[in-house]
Amino acid sequence: MSTFISFLQAGFALAVTLGLVGLAAYAARRWGPAGLISIKKPSDRRIQIVESLTLDPQRRVVLIRVDAEERLLLLGEGRMLDAPTAAAPKA
Repeated sequence: MSTFISFLQAGFALAVTLGLVGLAAYAARRWGPAGLISIKKPSDRRIQIVESLTLDPQRRVVLIRVDAEERLLLLGEGRMLDAPTAAAPKA
């Protein structure tokens, strides 16, 4: 009977511990560093990420807006490769 109570107590302690770890993970995702950094309102920011597309595990394309201008960036391989601007059409 003592062994059964020990197993029951260990199982309960494990369930409580896993519950606390899960609660901490949920709280970190919900109110983590990203939530603490965003003090400014989104409308007050000058830089916004419009869209992001993953090309492969090493590279992604990001469309950003700075004030009223949009820029396309290629990110990957430990550096930023800025997409060339299109030349103006000749008249």
